[in-house]
Amino acid sequence: MKIGLGSDHGGFEMKQRIKDLLAKRGGVETTDYGTYSAESADYPDFAIEVARRVSEGSLDQGILICTTGVGMGMTANKFPRVRAAQVFSVRMARLAREHNNANVMALGAAVTPLEELPAILDAWFNAEFEPGSRHDRRVQKVNACALRVTEPEAIHEKDTDVYAAIQGEVRRQRRNIELIASENYASRAVREAQGSVMTNKYAEGYPGKRYYNGCEFVDEVERLAIERAKQLFGAEHANVQPHSGSSANMAVYFAVLQPGDTMLAMSLAHGGHLTHGHKVNFSGRFFNVVPYGVNPETERIDYDAVERLAAEHKPKLLCAGASAYSRIIDFKRLRAIADSSGAYLMVDMAHIAGLVAAGFHPSPVPLADFVTTTTHKTLRGPRGGMILCKAAFATEIDRQVFPGIQGGPLMHVIAGKAVCFLEALQPSFKEYARQVVANAQTLAAELEKTGVRIVSGGTDNHLMLADLTPLDVTGKDAATALDHAAITVNKNSIPFDRRNPVVTSGIRLGTPAVTTRGMKEREMQQIAAWIGRIVTDPASEKLQQRIRDEVLALTEKFPVP
Repeated sequence: MKIGLGSDHGGFEMKQRIKDLLAKRGGVETTDYGTYSAESADYPDFAIEVARRVSEGSLDQGILICTTGVGMGMTANKFPRVRAAQVFSVRMARLAREHNNANVMALGAAVTPLEELPAILDAWFNAEFEPGSRHDRRVQKVNACALRVTEPEAIHEKDTDVYAAIQGEVRRQRRNIELIASENYASRAVREAQGSVMTNKYAEGYPGKRYYNGCEFVDEVERLAIERAKQLFGAEHANVQPHSGSSANMAVYFAVLQPGDTMLAMSLAHGGHLTHGHKVNFSGRFFNVVPYGVNPETERIDYDAVERLAAEHKPKLLCAGASAYSRIIDFKRLRAIADSSGAYLMVDMAHIAGLVAAGFHPSPVPLADFVTTTTHKTLRGPRGGMILCKAAFATEIDRQVFPGIQGGPLMHVIAGKAVCFLEALQPSFKEYARQVVANAQTLAAELEKTGVRIVSGGTDNHLMLADLTPLDVTGKDAATALDHAAITVNKNSIPFDRRNPVVTSGIRLGTPAVTTRGMKEREMQQIAAWIGRIVTDPASEKLQQRIRDEVLALTEKFPVP
């Protein structure tokens, strides 16, 4: 066992006595981190040295001594994974270990007699914490509390306005039921990577081929992200530098298309995406985009129509993928259509990437020439983009990302991507993705029971479109009313919508975020009932407040990461 010792001048004599006692114990390796004399010294300097190493895992335990033990304990407990306990007696030493799993003992030289030290040390080292006990449950609650605290202290000191906005968003995310299909909760590990010093480093180029020096550590992070992405999706090549899904799409377009070339893509009005050729977007301005959509009867992709359009227009690129389509996409059929017309096949799997990674949606990676995605949504990573492609296209894709459309990559975001991919490679992520789909299917089925029509009659993935036309309610009004009840959705056009896109006839709902919080089918049933009541009476403020109170009672039980 590795033990770190630290004291200020007030605890120096006691520390020397402890060193002598520990030297007689077997199996203990002791390191003294100061102070090394009785001259005046500041206790935080030595508490930090010991607590930091306990937090990092290079020390198993620490013993800190000052005049009272108070300052040492306060300092040590600033560090994650440190559980410092002030100890004044043999009984406190034993209970601190047995009940609290303390890993740092803070002693007060002025309040602890030297003659009691041998018994205190014996009690501390001989006591054992019992995993799975009631005490373990309580310690876990302490740990969970620490993880939930989001307190940007530097911002609090420097910019109270931004601090207030951040804390307001923290409260909103904790309290509200988040059903926006493109949103999720990134883990604390991902957020720590994004907030790291990697943000300070400029790194134009690629690992081993940078235009700047000092890139050895950002190179390591980017290589990890690339290799993990390839492993996660079975890809031949991965570029993790795109700042967003939009820039990932742009890089692919510029790799294979010239201005004016024809592209076949799903219409935004039928569930596609803005960057798949909408006239207000760069993709619709640079290229000749032929849209395809869904069958008006089934509200599923009309593959026969796609085949006819491909034969007629001979596109250079067939783009698949959607932002509001709830059914399995037949990538094999689209590959065959692309081949028959001599087109490249690109799949934007931004919404379903997490489901693909976990095996709950067929993968486009073996079939498509290019696959783009975001790294948030169902992947639960940082907001960013990525391109997967065949090895034959690797050089051109990399060239189009840099120097083609971007300069320096966001290395702190790439660090977050690397962490996200590792998380998605764990067995627990597969269970998460399974529950996302199960929750979505339950939510859709329960909504239909309330009289809300679900486009295409259900869902195979993480999202659904609710058609509010039969209720004579607009998507805009429904989303606003639900927001007042602490349920967050977004208004969304439905296929063949007669209302303006700013107003819409539908709302889009998704289950990635609520599933991350640990909610399951039972909660989906309750949420569907709340939504059904709100959308049938969206003007009732009393109803909104009553449901809001019920929502807050539910979300209190399911903490965000």
